[in-house]
Amino acid sequence: MSAQAPRIRRREAAVGEGWPATVPSLLRRIYAARGAHDLDAAQPKLAGLLPPDALSNIDAATELLAEAIASGERILVVGDFDCDGATACAVAVRGLRMLGARDIVHAVPNRITHGYGLSPALVESLVPVAPSLLVTVDHGIACHAGIRAAKALGWRVLVTDHHLPGTELPPADAIVNPNLPGDTFPSKMLAGVGVIFYVLMALRARLRGQGDARAADADLGSLLDLVAVGTVADLVTLDANNRALVSAGLRRLRARRGCAGLNALIEIAGRDAARLTAADIGFAIGPRINAAGRLEDMAIGIECLLSDDGAHARDLADTLHQINAERRAVQQSMLDDAEAAVAGHAPVDPASAGVCLFDAQWHPGVVGLVASKMKDALHRPVIAFAPAEPDSDQLRGSARSIPGLHIRDVLAAVDVAHPGLIERFGGHAMAAGLTLQRNCLEAFTEAFRATVEQMLDPALLRAEILTDGALRGEEFDIVHAAHLRDAGPWGQGFPEPQFDGEFAVVDWRVVGTRHLKLTLRLDGHPKPLSAIHFGGWREIAPAARERIVYRLAPDDYRGGDAVQLVIEHREPLGAF
Repeated sequence: MSAQAPRIRRREAAVGEGWPATVPSLLRRIYAARGAHDLDAAQPKLAGLLPPDALSNIDAATELLAEAIASGERILVVGDFDCDGATACAVAVRGLRMLGARDIVHAVPNRITHGYGLSPALVESLVPVAPSLLVTVDHGIACHAGIRAAKALGWRVLVTDHHLPGTELPPADAIVNPNLPGDTFPSKMLAGVGVIFYVLMALRARLRGQGDARAADADLGSLLDLVAVGTVADLVTLDANNRALVSAGLRRLRARRGCAGLNALIEIAGRDAARLTAADIGFAIGPRINAAGRLEDMAIGIECLLSDDGAHARDLADTLHQINAERRAVQQSMLDDAEAAVAGHAPVDPASAGVCLFDAQWHPGVVGLVASKMKDALHRPVIAFAPAEPDSDQLRGSARSIPGLHIRDVLAAVDVAHPGLIERFGGHAMAAGLTLQRNCLEAFTEAFRATVEQMLDPALLRAEILTDGALRGEEFDIVHAAHLRDAGPWGQGFPEPQFDGEFAVVDWRVVGTRHLKLTLRLDGHPKPLSAIHFGGWREIAPAARERIVYRLAPDDYRGGDAVQLVIEHREPLGAF
């Protein structure tokens, strides 16, 4: 089973006037291709951050928090078991303490024991905590039963979330979510950590208006390192507002002014803090935090992010590092199983769509990664399922989609057409989660495939690679490579620059078991170019000449002025 070769298309960019001379022409072209036509749009600052006033229910939310702080009531923050949920929990706890909360505790569901979010099982386990106010971060909008259970105990509930709501809202005392119907907040792309940060900003403004001295001195900017990590790791679109938040957080981390836990994670991941990028967060920091929630207990990750003791934070970061190594081994084993299962099918019919995978031995905490990898390989929406716990008849699925297909809408359509088939679902356009019974898997698979085929334009089943065109010979140098690295933050909706060109393959060798190291030559460029293609060895030798999509990056291994091409895609010439 294989996907069609992707179509390579170059972005168009009309570069306007008014750029300062300090911005190289290459960056002006790249920014313009992403809709940023001046420096303010290209590099947004905190001064231009959207105010929180337009968020629905923000006044009700801050009133709940202000009353709990003033009366010394116990506030319970309930996080989620991914990086966004962990950083959001840490931001909430640190921020509320900063604003005067004297009795604040936190909890996070265990993926196996409690399931997702504020479930009735989690509420039952929290009865001894006896909070007056429960605050959810990065979840809650779909937790109807859990919120009803909390309300039945006399707890007030504040939901802060960014996931898309269903047709009915849960019975919370207040809900802050930029995606609520009728909400007028201009950015719908805040991560869960961004939502709680905005709630804290609004709470600080309320308390300052009341003459609270602690609020007057509270520096919420010290939380932006956590906001940046959660935002990047959750793969939300980096619109101008999110880029302002992430840029400010990266500046703190580069100056080693981040929290002890993040500083320790950067060190143990082998990253240079002074040159940290959003890609480092996405590929090195976020996965180590996420690993705790996938295989163990996210409480370890949250403890790391809340620790102010450097030695303790390093111990916890080391534990997360080891869990992540285990996660990678489990993931590779599951990927091998998935690829073997898919290989048993005939090649993909261009008209078919939608893939469901299941293995009774898979771990429910890693199915999202498997779905993502297989989606990339097949360019099809993929759902990977695993037993909710060993020998369980309940399955947990994680769905990943391709551009042009809103995966949560697909699940909603299946739910409407086949009531009761799905027990629970939620998510976004590109990612979603669901639970169903094992004996429903076959029926669900058929319904899912049929619904995808109804809702998806078949033309979208061929992947498209967007590039920023070709680099000129004089641009293959450390100056331009450093500009490209530092000009972000790059991420979802504001993609890292990649280029394409035709190269002669002068030499190549396999590195490890899966990677290719190549020496390339570009017509008209006097020097050979070093390139690396991670995961590029497929037991087929490179062609003599290839069209290559690549990123230009400083070669930190060789150091000095060395650069290398980090290859994203290769095709022999004549394959188009």
